[in-house]
Amino acid sequence: MTISNYICIGIAVIALIAAAAAIMLYRKNIDKTIKTFENMIDTAIDGNFSEKVFDESVISALEAKLAHFLALCSVSSKNSLAEKNKISELISDIAHQTKTPISNILLYSQILSEYELPQDGSTCVKALSTQAEKLHFLIHALMKTSRLETGIIKLIPRQGSVQELVDLALEQIMPKAKGKEITVARKCTAALAWFDLKWTVEAVYNILDNAVKYTKTNGGISISVDVFELFCRINITDNGIGIAEEEQGKIFTRFYRSPAVNTQEGVGIGLFLAREIIAAEGGYIKVSSQQERGSTFSIFLPMDQ
Repeated sequence: MTISNYICIGIAVIALIAAAAAIMLYRKNIDKTIKTFENMIDTAIDGNFSEKVFDESVISALEAKLAHFLALCSVSSKNSLAEKNKISELISDIAHQTKTPISNILLYSQILSEYELPQDGSTCVKALSTQAEKLHFLIHALMKTSRLETGIIKLIPRQGSVQELVDLALEQIMPKAKGKEITVARKCTAALAWFDLKWTVEAVYNILDNAVKYTKTNGGISISVDVFELFCRINITDNGIGIAEEEQGKIFTRFYRSPAVNTQEGVGIGLFLAREIIAAEGGYIKVSSQQERGSTFSIFLPMDQ
């Protein structure tokens, strides 16, 4: 081989070594950048992210933009949490300040109702008592929701009897159902699921309360339980007025009241509270309904912790 051939081979080898070194350096920079991204995101998830001044010669513009975006998200999250805490404190203060006046109104209206009053006076006292009870219910519902959302109240799911859960909720709703001559049919079950008994009874009661409220006199409600591999489903079916399809996604939002039921009692917080309770236990609620044909609310409770 000639000297020129050796020179060409040497140049080729050097070029290959240089290319390999360049590739290794490039991959090292990519790995470093990815690691930087991971650290940024992990820190943001932990809530401790703080934006730094990056040297463009060391880190790419993309990394700098990601850092700025995460910083904005972190600030927004902290502001949102602070705002939620302020709202929770405000609701607690309002509830505390109104507790005594509402109790006094209820007490005095009850005392007045024991006197022989003119017809107009009796009507006014009855209306006063009814409105005071509504206000009392609303304040307590707001307190429960606020404490549940902010984590002040902790749900402690335990394995328990679904039959006991249904029976306790029915005990509370039966006086209203009998008042409207609504029949309630239920099938006994030996199913077990994971739930916080006290709070889940309230969730089931809120759904039953809606069923009674929107079912006509002499109507019917049925309760059944189905067991699946992951969830236990409680179906609450009524033959009431039903829910329009376009409203079925809205009924679980706070304070939502359908225009079709504005004349009925309620403040639009019962179903919202029920969904929050079931979701906090790892379950969920579904609804299927047709107008004038009734509704079925399905509560899914986890079978395992």
